[in-house]
Amino acid sequence: MKTIRIFRLFCVLLVAATLAACAGAPGVAPRPKLVVFLVVDGLPQRQITSYRDQLAPDGLARFLDRGAWFADAHYGHAYTVTAAGHAAMLTGAYPHRTGIIGNDWRDVATGAQVYNTGDTGATYIGHTTQALDGTSPKNLKVETLGDVLRGVDARSKVIGISGKDRGAILPAGKRGTAYMFMGASGQFASTTYYMKEHPAWVNTFNTGKPADRYFKTDWKPLLPEAAYARSIPDGQIWFGPRGGKLPMMMGVPADDAPSPAFYAALLRSPFVDALSLDFARAAIAGEQLGRDDAPDILSVSLSGHDYVNHAWSAESRLSHDHLLQLDRLLQAFFRDLDSTVGKGNYLAVLTADHGFMPAAEHSQSQGLSAGRTSSTQLLNRVNDELQRKFGVPKLAAFLSASALVLDRQLLAQRSLDFNTVADAARTLLLADPIIAAAYTRRELETGSRTGEPFFGQMRKTWHKDVSGDVQYVLKPLWMFGPPTSVATHGSPHPYDTHVPILMYGPAWVKPGRIDSRVEVVDIAPTLARLLGVAVPSAAEGKLLPLLAP
Repeated sequence: MKTIRIFRLFCVLLVAATLAACAGAPGVAPRPKLVVFLVVDGLPQRQITSYRDQLAPDGLARFLDRGAWFADAHYGHAYTVTAAGHAAMLTGAYPHRTGIIGNDWRDVATGAQVYNTGDTGATYIGHTTQALDGTSPKNLKVETLGDVLRGVDARSKVIGISGKDRGAILPAGKRGTAYMFMGASGQFASTTYYMKEHPAWVNTFNTGKPADRYFKTDWKPLLPEAAYARSIPDGQIWFGPRGGKLPMMMGVPADDAPSPAFYAALLRSPFVDALSLDFARAAIAGEQLGRDDAPDILSVSLSGHDYVNHAWSAESRLSHDHLLQLDRLLQAFFRDLDSTVGKGNYLAVLTADHGFMPAAEHSQSQGLSAGRTSSTQLLNRVNDELQRKFGVPKLAAFLSASALVLDRQLLAQRSLDFNTVADAARTLLLADPIIAAAYTRRELETGSRTGEPFFGQMRKTWHKDVSGDVQYVLKPLWMFGPPTSVATHGSPHPYDTHVPILMYGPAWVKPGRIDSRVEVVDIAPTLARLLGVAVPSAAEGKLLPLLAP
């Protein structure tokens, strides 16, 4: 065993030495010492271009003015939700390979709830863990760029940070380390999947209780009122009973001290992103990221924008201001990176896990067909019609991650052919006025409807071992949800798929706007090339049309 370990160490050192030699060769740029991978959860590309004139000089504008940005970047899968997007980014693969088909789904055989990063074998360090909490990448079926990098050189570090568990865990992969914001305490924590206890720098950060400084702090708009004329004013009736208006105080006036409700409310503000970036600064210092010749990856998924857009929509003044607040936070973060890691030592990449549909009420005010519908009512309508046709109630057991799942046990008991019932369910779904497309398990597995509307995107969303039996897509501007759910995402429509891909790193990135259509899965192969490592094994993306200067 000792001989084998020595041989493996020799191989790692040999590969590292080879890559270092290549990086130092004439005409070849050295590898970045640190890849800073930034995700703005729920940021549609349209918001960046709409508010470009109001950006700070060195936040998002660093990418737009001095980096490369892709004006037509999209996701290629149909069910565009947080976990599916975060799984795709650094694996270079869509859900049909990653197995992360949604934020949650149900086991097609048992009906049991499955959470994308759920793992009952791991628990949060120092915090209570519920059964469906996200604690590990157990359900991720493929490797990430960080997994490849650490396989080449174990000295490389891969750190994932986010306000959400899935935003930290999925980009970090199986060999990295994830830290996530704890809504119950305002701290950041990892899980026992990664370690037994936190390193000292994490304990120091948490002991300082940085979240508490925002208690009873107002979220105030950055700009004068007239600057927000292009977005929807605050206080819309359709915001629901919770309302929404700036300035907005963090915490309840009657409370004497921060509470779990206060910490959770920070997620719907710029302050959770400020905390995430502060924790990222602590990680850079504590882990000495970017300080040696073994390149590191720091993934920071900023969750606040998604919560803001769900609550008030991407067209709201609150979302408009939140993006500007985030832009200023990034400007400060970049300046710190320049001074600590060194401007010529890191490559920064920014993208989003999905876009956002406009609020139904806003679309209706523009004379468009839009609205909300009930997923329960849709399931009941399909079951009622299936019962009329086959004489058996509730043949469709439930909905799971944008698919209808048939009751296999009931079909067997009544000697009903699975494909016959699935075909009938598809026909019934297509007859519903809010369904744009639907395809059965057999069609998705065989590719028999290639070329039909949304079929290619739905095949990339559908995983044969995890997904349901009839995959569907809602028509544009329609969503499932109660009236209190202002806006959402999760479709193959452009407002959900069109996201930013921005890159900055003078040694590796030629500045400019690139108009050719690209996909988010192209990021992983491109970064693999810049890092001098193999592309993740399941990746299906191509190299971005990116030329070093």
